[in-house]
Amino acid sequence: STYCATIQEHFKVALKRTCRVVNLDPAAETFAYDCYVDVRELISVDDVMEEMELGPNGGLVFAMEYLAENMSWLEDEIGDAIDDDYYIFDCPGQIELYSHLSVMRELVDMLQNQDFRVAGVYCIDVNFIEDSAKFLSGALAALGAMVNLELPHINVLTKCDLLPPGADVEKYIEGDTEAILQDLRTTMHPRYRSLNESLAQMLEEYSLVSFVTLDKEDEDSIELVLAHVNHCIQYGENLEPQGGNFDEKDDDREDEMMDYPQMES
Repeated sequence: STYCATIQEHFKVALKRTCRVVNLDPAAETFAYDCYVDVRELISVDDVMEEMELGPNGGLVFAMEYLAENMSWLEDEIGDAIDDDYYIFDCPGQIELYSHLSVMRELVDMLQNQDFRVAGVYCIDVNFIEDSAKFLSGALAALGAMVNLELPHINVLTKCDLLPPGADVEKYIEGDTEAILQDLRTTMHPRYRSLNESLAQMLEEYSLVSFVTLDKEDEDSIELVLAHVNHCIQYGENLEPQGGNFDEKDDDREDEMMDYPQMES
């Protein structure tokens, strides 16, 4: 939700464009962003728990499966989308929805059938880099989501504005698996060495051990995250420049401009 609010505000203030945020979390309570579509108008976890006598996790699974069965509701809600409209879908954080249930994959399939270009943005809190074992666990969860959804995938290390001065995050950003493994060798029993090395090798092969940092107080950080995401979905390639006066002779060149910094290969 913090990511959604940050990106929406950046669109509004810096890019002078509209970013529509769709809440797909039926257990959400409050938002820091302007909600364009709210799944709680269809079903909420509180109602499910009360009527079905389920707990929070069971209520969430039931609500999401109900959404999957009534996907036409969401299709109608976003049916007015046109080319170059930018949507962010704020999804629930429970990992089981991405690891072994089909509801999120069904959602992705529906969006792609509606000609949406979709990318997965997997947000991990900055406290996951407190130690290498915790980071490895988070990265494996991200791998499960990527494999299940089969989407272009970006890992974002959020809340980097909370990092203390001098915090060492480079090995996670750059994907330094050897440095991560070295930490694990010193903190875990030697019997787990082969397992840790195999897991790290798998993450490296999937190029999933690296992250993009997001500091909501740093415009350059926000633009870099957007550049990665928009590169995946090829968003912005034909957008018209916003504001200012331009000579007619430059129109053809300006049509090809993007509002975001170019990605490095």
